[in-house]
Amino acid sequence: MLLIKNGRVVDPQSGLDQVANVLIDGKKIVKIGQDLSSDDAQVIDATGLVVAPGLVDVHVHFREPGQTHKEDIHTGALAAAAGGVTSVVMMANTNPTISTVETLKEVLDSAAKEKIHIHTVATITKDFDGENLTDFEVLLENGAVAFSDDGIPLTNAGVVRDALKLAKKHGSFIALHEEDPNLNGVLGFNEDVAEKHFHICGATGVAEYSMVARDVMIAYATQAHVHIQHLSKAESVKVVEFAQQLGAQVTAEAAPQHFSRTEDLLLTKGVNAKMNPPLRLESDRLAVIEGLKSGVISVIATDHAPHHADEKNVADMKQAPSGMTGLETSLSLGLTHLVEEGYLTLMDYLAKMTSNPARLYGLDAGYLSENGPADITVFADKEKRIVSDQFHSKAANSPFIGDELVGVVKYTICNGEIVYQDGQ
Repeated sequence: MLLIKNGRVVDPQSGLDQVANVLIDGKKIVKIGQDLSSDDAQVIDATGLVVAPGLVDVHVHFREPGQTHKEDIHTGALAAAAGGVTSVVMMANTNPTISTVETLKEVLDSAAKEKIHIHTVATITKDFDGENLTDFEVLLENGAVAFSDDGIPLTNAGVVRDALKLAKKHGSFIALHEEDPNLNGVLGFNEDVAEKHFHICGATGVAEYSMVARDVMIAYATQAHVHIQHLSKAESVKVVEFAQQLGAQVTAEAAPQHFSRTEDLLLTKGVNAKMNPPLRLESDRLAVIEGLKSGVISVIATDHAPHHADEKNVADMKQAPSGMTGLETSLSLGLTHLVEEGYLTLMDYLAKMTSNPARLYGLDAGYLSENGPADITVFADKEKRIVSDQFHSKAANSPFIGDELVGVVKYTICNGEIVYQDGQ
């Protein structure tokens, strides 16, 4: 048994926010209340700490199979636990892609060996060909939790329509990466900094928000659920809001990097600040925050995208792959830039990191209740930290190394077992 004593227990699903004890037996929470005790329980003194549901990150790249020099499921799980994350949803842009039951089962078999909960989407189209839909029914039956060609936008509007209809038929949804390649230049560089400092055509805002507009209106027409991944533009937030007001079944996520920093980070942190979609303008950053405040954006997800140092450290930044690691900095970035700066309450912030993403993907996660899963993160919400270059991930491609942030994960508990402890 495990007893967490005297922590500030915050559960967005029930609205609970009070100092209490949490008693765990096996994989379940058996009691939340005052003055709990157990003679044979291991005790965690959480005085002055926040006790919250284990974080749920529904957008990670664990690179297995085929790209395990960047990350694998085991090291991804370690990184998640270190970040307070107990449930993840992996993307399917592996090699081979998760387009078949065979690959899906291989990935899920590997995931089942880890100490956190690891789920995965399957691809929308076969091997990311953008044209031929995968067998949604069979993939769902074998454990896929939704569908996404994340990393590759779907340029064919008819395919989007057909995918939405098929997903609706099977009670699922599709998640979309929105960057129209026909309207973009060099990816990873916002158009303003690209032109001014790199003298190239970069990733344009219209490439994102025009594709968002197309797809939310197709969702409206089909009355099917589309989830828009990693919004980065002010106009994208407005388009999603408009579609939601029409009654379209549209949800959206934002990544911590897009509410934390702007394109200027490329000038100081270089390739580690190169990502798709790119870091944008201050007006876009504030618009993403406003979308989080209003609820237009209901989910925060990292887009954890590890790369090997040799891939990032190339002479020509244009040739470097886009993406950054995110699992081990996400909680701190939100506490620093959303909660400490007064944009969101701790409760509202945690909802976007726990109960909302869990609900989106139908996971039994993201909440604290008696007889509920013993998946918990215990953290110091005011303690300062300097982001180190030593990560549990295989990769260290983070533009936040050296930054001072608030928020330190002290314990991560999954299935009633301590899977991470600060300093050990």
